[in-house]
Formats: sequence, C-alpha cells, structure tokens
Amino acid sequence: MVSFGRIATAFASLLIGVALAQAQVPAGYPADYAKIVDGAKKEGKVVVYSTTDAKLVMPLLKDFEAAFPGVKVEYTDLNSTEVYNRFISENAANATSADAVWSSSMDLQMKLAADGAAAPYKSPEMAALPGWAHWKDTVYATTFEPIAIVYNKRLVPAEDVPKTHDDLLKLLTSKGEKYQNKVTAYDPEKSGVGFMLMNQDAKLYPKFWELVKALGERSLKVQSSTGTMLERVSSGENLIGYNVLGSYALTRAKKDPSMGIAFTRDYNLVLSRLVFVAKNAKNPNAGRLWVDYLLSKRGQTITAEQAELYSVRTDITGKASGVGFAKELGSAVKPIAVNEELLAGLDQTKRLEFLKRWQTSLARK
Repeated sequence: MVSFGRIATAFASLLIGVALAQAQVPAGYPADYAKIVDGAKKEGKVVVYSTTDAKLVMPLLKDFEAAFPGVKVEYTDLNSTEVYNRFISENAANATSADAVWSSSMDLQMKLAADGAAAPYKSPEMAALPGWAHWKDTVYATTFEPIAIVYNKRLVPAEDVPKTHDDLLKLLTSKGEKYQNKVTAYDPEKSGVGFMLMNQDAKLYPKFWELVKALGERSLKVQSSTGTMLERVSSGENLIGYNVLGSYALTRAKKDPSMGIAFTRDYNLVLSRLVFVAKNAKNPNAGRLWVDYLLSKRGQTITAEQAELYSVRTDITGKASGVGFAKELGSAVKPIAVNEELLAGLDQTKRLEFLKRWQTSLARK
C-alpha cells in the first residue's frame, strides 16, 4: 500500500532540492541554467590549465568552490608555452586534459580556438563585456591588464622614467653607459606572451626595430617570466623592465618601495587573460560554470580587489578596472582585441622571419 506520508516527504525533498539548485543560479541567468549547475555538481570538479599564478588567484578558487559547493577546482599553473603544448599533446593523444584553458598568451588561445579545440558556448555574462573582449561565443577576455615599464626607484632618477616609447628609445641611446646590461624584457623565443607583445609593438610603434637595436646595444637581458624581471629590477641587477605585466608589477609595488611603474602615453598595450571551455572537456558543465564565474560581477570584483587583476567588465568602474584605467590614459589605451588578427604572428614562416629580425636587430646573430 502506498504511504501518503512517504510521498509527501519525497515531494518535500524534491522541492528543497529544486530550491537549492535554483538558489545557486546567479541572478539574471536563464532558469534552465540550473541544469549546468546540477551537471557540474555531478561531474564534481573542473580541471583548469592556466598561466596565472595559483597564489594570486587563490581568492577566486576559494570563492568559486564556496559559490558552487561540490565542484572542486583542479588548478595547474604553467607558463604560456607549456599550457599550449600540454593541452594540444593531451588532446592529440585523446588523453584527459583541461576542461577550461585560461591563458595570458592571447594569440595561442586564439589559435587553439581557431583550430577547433574550444567548444562554442554563449556565456550569459557576455553583454557586460566590451565588444573587443569576445570571439564567436567561444573565447572570452577575463582581465584588463595594462602593460608597463618598471624601474628601480632608488637608482633611476625621475627625469629618466620613460613616458612614451620614444622616451625609452632616447634614454637607451643618450645614456648608454648608465643602462648598459641594465635592461630586461621578455624573451619572445621562449615566452608566448613576450612574442605577442613584441608583435603588437611592431604594429603600433613606427620605430620599433630602432628600439630593438637600442636594446641590443645595451645588452638586453631576456627572461621568460614577469616574476624574474621584477626580481632583477627590485635588486638593482637591472634598472628597467620593458613590457612587464602591469598587474604583477602593481602587486609587487605595494610591498616593494624600490618598484616604480610607468604607463606610456603614446600608446599603452592592454593584455587580457583569455578563457574557453575545451571541446573535449571531461567535465563540460563545470567548465562552463568556471567561465561564467570568471566573467560574473562577483568573480570580476574579486579579480579586481583580491587577485589584483583589473576587471574587464563595463559595469565595474573602480580604480582596479579597465573603465577606471582608461579614464587615466584616455585614447592611449590600446586593448589587444580578441579576433583573428592575433593569429597573423603565429604563421610559422612569419614567426621565423620576426624572430630572425629580432635576433639580427639585437646583433646576436
């Protein structure tokens, strides 16, 4: 005989379950988004490959797990080239890989997407992003990070601090003895981010190759990470760091009185960490949930205030936001758009030509 008490209890449990699921659907999202939340919980985790240091984004990881109990973040941080190579090799071998890829190497992210490794997914948060910050409902910009020139405040006088790229060129040529062996930058042969930034410079700065020549004359010290460059500038081993990730520099400067930061007023590149859901994701719902969380106002606020990476959303306007930064530099701000133009520099023939010219201009080959 059927027990009406049991039926009532089961129905009440069902209602509670539905209410809990809906409670975790962010405001303004479609009602059926509960299916993604529920699917992510059943999957139990999201595997993320990233170029962003885990310590820096720990507030994001903890808040995501608090927002969606039962979905753990399995987070691996590598440099940009390592992220790309690991992801494509695992996919080629049909091995388990990342559910979401989050990298500052915008061109490599676009290549993965263009090659079909990213799953199309229209995020409910897309309307809050600038027009340049997404591509074909697949790849999304998550940060607004101005590129900076850093310098040692104890050893570089105020009159030497470059305000434009021309200023830097003039400094390297007019005060060569002072800055000999004292300038550092990314190695474009080893760093995907470094290669992309140099390519962008070559498009925007008419005297770019003159600048590279001047860097070579000063015996430029190349590195594969921003962290290494910041350490060397802080210690005084180097005095100036060129094309450094401004977010990392700003974080360092809060604790390091020797760290100076300059943004250039002729043009100032802005990089973004791009994210997508992997086409072969083992946990696709959790991957979508991660992407939406990174783009959400909640996630972006933590990105700006705790992870100390500038927010890209147009409705966040504080100091640590793209909107706020753009007010300071105006038209000089040049965000790198998320589109197919990023792929041009990755053509193998063009890449080799660029790197050959780089080495020739540095007078190293």
